[in-house]
Amino acid sequence: MTIQLIGYPASTFTLIVIATLEELGIPFELTPLTNFADIKTPEYLATKHPFGMIPVLIDDGFKLYESRAIARYLVNKYQGTKNSTVLIPSDVQKAALVNQYISVETSYFTDPLKKLFYQEIFSKRHGQPVDPEIIKVAREEINKVLDVYEKLLEGKDYLTGEFSLADIVHYPYTQYAVNSGHGDLFNDPKRPNVARWWKIISEREAWKKVISENKFFD
Repeated sequence: MTIQLIGYPASTFTLIVIATLEELGIPFELTPLTNFADIKTPEYLATKHPFGMIPVLIDDGFKLYESRAIARYLVNKYQGTKNSTVLIPSDVQKAALVNQYISVETSYFTDPLKKLFYQEIFSKRHGQPVDPEIIKVAREEINKVLDVYEKLLEGKDYLTGEFSLADIVHYPYTQYAVNSGHGDLFNDPKRPNVARWWKIISEREAWKKVISENKFFD
């Protein structure tokens, strides 16, 4: 039975799951939602996501919500079954490092990128005014975070040393930042490790496929 993924194709959370599915070589069927009201209906709240959010995964009758939980589930069940891609190593310490950097992304990386996203992407698409001061502050915060990443990536191409789910969760917000005119944050010559990391992970075939099939990044 084909995996069903319910969500907005342009959603950063949905994209984390799509990128994981692509890396693992797992076929899936995306059920796109185009109206925000769709996820707030009594039926959706009762049968899909009780908090009215996306994405939701349905795998042979098993339902799961929350993007990072879905991604970990997919790795635990399907890693090594379709191709040789390893996103969470079997070694307990290496796996712990993957989870550490996923937590780092959630706790420190995403919040300032989210501020930028809401101004440059969300506000513009909904005809709302853009606040340059928020953008300025967000960029300052992102720069501080990336200065730490520069040290974390010293001598490494990937956060844990090998490509993993920890790198995947960084894809959506970074890609939106780059495509909305803030690529300099990730290509600053003062941060060569960050620039190298983003170049390497953004050129992976699975992510290039996600971008080519989702024109909202343009």
